[in-house]
Amino acid sequence: MSSPYYELCAAVTQVVREVAAQVVMPRYLHVVREHKADGTIFTEVDIAAQRALTERLQRLRPRPVLGEEEMSEAEQRRLWEQGAEGLWVVDPIDGTTNFVAGLPFFAISVAYFIEGRAVVGVVYDPATREMFSASRDGGATMNGLRLPLRPQAANLAECVAGVDFKRIPKKLGDDLATRPPYYSQRNFGCSTLEWCYIAAGRLDLLLHGGQKLWDYAAGRLILEEAGGRLCSLKHDDFDADDLWKRSVIAASDPDLFIAWRDWIRSRR
Repeated sequence: MSSPYYELCAAVTQVVREVAAQVVMPRYLHVVREHKADGTIFTEVDIAAQRALTERLQRLRPRPVLGEEEMSEAEQRRLWEQGAEGLWVVDPIDGTTNFVAGLPFFAISVAYFIEGRAVVGVVYDPATREMFSASRDGGATMNGLRLPLRPQAANLAECVAGVDFKRIPKKLGDDLATRPPYYSQRNFGCSTLEWCYIAAGRLDLLLHGGQKLWDYAAGRLILEEAGGRLCSLKHDDFDADDLWKRSVIAASDPDLFIAWRDWIRSRR
């Protein structure tokens, strides 16, 4: 990799591995879920992991850390607006419901932003020990293997899609349920890993009606550095959508992306 952020990316992967091994996995299958004011769930591990990440990432670069836990929306927005010179964005455990239920599909996600653009993205699956990472203009890898790991499908009819039905318009959801253009559909309950699965070629297509910043911060960079394409339901420019609730249309291959985007938008 020739990216100027390669060394920082490598250091972040080490931090994430350490937090997973020391904070997250020892508590796996031994936590009780709690509920936030908005009804979403969290655990003591989410908070402990975010605190550990914050402390260790700031040793690498002493910049603010915007996290999903222990922050009001107002504070998150303030950090984003003031973070042009450098900002960490972390999701300490994405897929908390899976984590609590004992389903081995959850991840730790870290991204580093400069002037509103991610320059480092890391997503780690502690259950499989798969480390997905990318640095701006340096490509994307999984445990050192260049992404994607397999060839893309030849056309939409052969694709496997990751679709979150809960947050998309009803008509679109009905059409996907009854007349899907793809071969098969999956939803794993962990957005950060689904981005990585697109980048790796394990999924061919992705559709989500609204993700938070920390859901796509690292995964988007990993997908783009692997050669994938993306937009939102309303905008060809992904960045034109709402930063805090951003819809996603994505594909691992540019030609598949165009076909997928056009099919979706024809159903609105």
